[in-house]
Amino acid sequence: MIEENRLIELEIKVAYQDDLLQILNDIIATQQQQIDRLENAYNTMYERVNHLSQKLPEDGQTNYEIPPHY
Repeated sequence: MIEENRLIELEIKVAYQDDLLQILNDIIATQQQQIDRLENAYNTMYERVNHLSQKLPEDGQTNYEIPPHY
């Protein structure tokens, strides 16, 4: 009887561990998707900034006028 109870307890622990492992795997998969989206957004913004910086004059000066309210 004691051995049977011990075996049942071990089976319950394994079942809980399997469930926890599945939950953690789902969390990791979701986080990886978020990381992928953030990397794509970063790369897009980096390319835009790089493209815009190439359009600036080389001396760093702009031809914009300061608005009269400054």
